[in-house]
Amino acid sequence: MWELPPLILHPFSDPTGPDKLVESSRAHLMMQGLLPSGGLSPEEIEERLLVGRYCEIRMLFYVGKDLERWVNQCLEIVERDEMLSSRGIRFGSFADFLTDSPPAHIREKLNRWGVVDYRAIFIRALGINALFASVPERETLSPLFLKQYYRFADQLFHSRLQGEPFLHLEPRNFNFELYASGEYSRMLEKEWEES
Repeated sequence: MWELPPLILHPFSDPTGPDKLVESSRAHLMMQGLLPSGGLSPEEIEERLLVGRYCEIRMLFYVGKDLERWVNQCLEIVERDEMLSSRGIRFGSFADFLTDSPPAHIREKLNRWGVVDYRAIFIRALGINALFASVPERETLSPLFLKQYYRFADQLFHSRLQGEPFLHLEPRNFNFELYASGEYSRMLEKEWEES
């Protein structure tokens, strides 16, 4: 059993983010004819959808930064371990491990946080980070990309994993902890106070 570094997720603070996401979801339902338009023009409905989708991309970008950082820290451990360094463990090993078979306590913690579909979030976050080195300005993204970014992000993730062969990791051999950044900071403060 190898202990991996903790995965620390930092909050994305956009005070209007939740409102934008709700409005975007409502706009999507209006476009599908499942909700009345409430007097909004088709252009106004589409704009609400696009604003929310851009907010989603921004949030996923920052989650992806945290995931990329964690994968790179794990790869540093692999490089320093003689038993692991020659086994074909690559970026895809940890990305696949995180999205498809994380330890049970990680899945449970994500569920307690209300993250039901962590797999889709992590896949899309890593896909977005494969494409952008920094958060793109909204004006640089086409309406088509904004409307369907999740399809592009999913494909980018899977293309990245198919780019080089990698060893699939088993939860019984690797363990790690998951923290929100505030939670991790409080834990460190407590340890420092006790030492």
